[in-house]
Amino acid sequence: MPPAHAAPSALPSGDEEHLRLLGYESKLHRRMGGFGNFASSFSVISILSGCMTMFAFGMNAGGPAVMFWGWIGVGAMVLFVGAALAEVTSAYPTSGALFYMDHQLGGPRWSFAVGWLNLLGLIGGICGIDYGAASFVGAFLNMQFGYAPTPLGLLGIFAVILLLHAALNVRGVRLLSVLNSISVWWHLGGVVLIVAALAFAPVHHQDASWVTTHFVNNTGWSNPLYVSALGLLLAQYTFSGYDASAHMSEETTRASVAAPRGIVRSILVSWIAGAVLLAGLLFSIGDYDAVLNSSTGVPPAQIFLDALGLTGAKALLLVVIGAQLFCGNAETAASARMVYAFSRDGALPASGLWSRLSERTGTPVAGVWLSVVAAFVLALPSLYSTVAYGAVTAVNVVGMTPAYAVPVYLRLRRGGRFRPGPWNLGRRGPLVGWIAVVWVALVSVVVCLPQSYPVTVDTFNYAPVALLAVLLLAAVWWRWGRRTYAPPVQQSAELVELAGEVV
Repeated sequence: MPPAHAAPSALPSGDEEHLRLLGYESKLHRRMGGFGNFASSFSVISILSGCMTMFAFGMNAGGPAVMFWGWIGVGAMVLFVGAALAEVTSAYPTSGALFYMDHQLGGPRWSFAVGWLNLLGLIGGICGIDYGAASFVGAFLNMQFGYAPTPLGLLGIFAVILLLHAALNVRGVRLLSVLNSISVWWHLGGVVLIVAALAFAPVHHQDASWVTTHFVNNTGWSNPLYVSALGLLLAQYTFSGYDASAHMSEETTRASVAAPRGIVRSILVSWIAGAVLLAGLLFSIGDYDAVLNSSTGVPPAQIFLDALGLTGAKALLLVVIGAQLFCGNAETAASARMVYAFSRDGALPASGLWSRLSERTGTPVAGVWLSVVAAFVLALPSLYSTVAYGAVTAVNVVGMTPAYAVPVYLRLRRGGRFRPGPWNLGRRGPLVGWIAVVWVALVSVVVCLPQSYPVTVDTFNYAPVALLAVLLLAAVWWRWGRRTYAPPVQQSAELVELAGEVV
């Protein structure tokens, strides 16, 4: 895909004036720069979280060949989605992000439904990320102390992580920006450290032919194309959450350029670094079945153990856990902003409570606590069934992925009436947009397909059930919520030109 550009466009001079013309008064503290905005999305994507927690899934659904080439292909397509979404973000840089865009381009019904999908997807993201981090902490405790966490033990670790993220998020956006910036270098340095250790420490490596062509099917399905499609979900699950840059818009300087750049650059950097990470892990697999069925419960931990021994494995596992904690913290920040913005427009029950900001830090403290408490509730089924837990966390993917495409589709439907921001795709916008919409439609179907055969209560893919439940919840609440739901309409005012620059 050719690079996008930031061309001159008619926009207000200054972030506060632009926000006012979009219908809002600036209340959040605008203390985040362009790098901090990029770091928000990069931290949420978190290749050291997604790639690691989904590694076992990839080993079963296609194996090394699908994991490696799937990452390359999916990353390329997600760049189209990100670029198309970034173009709309440049025109509407608000904390509400997706639902606000949909309101301006398609009306309140589109906006309300997508807002609920986005919000529950973000909360499901916190649940999945932090519970995954708890699982890795459990693996570390197993290595260090021989402790085998029970479901209740993992839930306890998960609760501590949620409390940590809540405590950090109520401190203010400046601390978040610093932590997200550290997160970028932690992730990139972690990838370099892991790949270097795996390159030099093991006596034996797989050859390139094995990594790029070896196919494994433990799904029970016989069709290799079907299994390969399922295997793409490792990458698709990881490339999620880059809307964080849009949610942080009202706290970012020069947001109409910084936020869209943050979206695209976070995807691009994650794509490259993730390919390096996956290659390093795949080349270092020894006994495939032993890694897949590791007593640690985490295949990458077994790769570390086989390559580096106990001490080295524990060191690398701490690097991964640190990255996952950064990821969950950034996702909590994005969710809190969504709670604040959605409540500001009257979409949630008790909106007056959730839209409050701290007078001292300008932080949506109530939104932070609602996000972490809701994430904890979503994880409660893990005490009784991993299948039920998978069903409730599936809302992260089935909610977020379609929500990215809706504002792009509505922008395409509007055609020449859409007024782009300073960061735009020019004449390539419609082509990039349609590629993005088609890809999201295809991958949304794949997310809902049965992943194991035979299909039983324990192997059923509950993602479509989760999606229907969210949409039903939105439809039911719409009967009452439409009375109070009132996002502002963009004001028609004479705008001044804001000079852009090439990205």
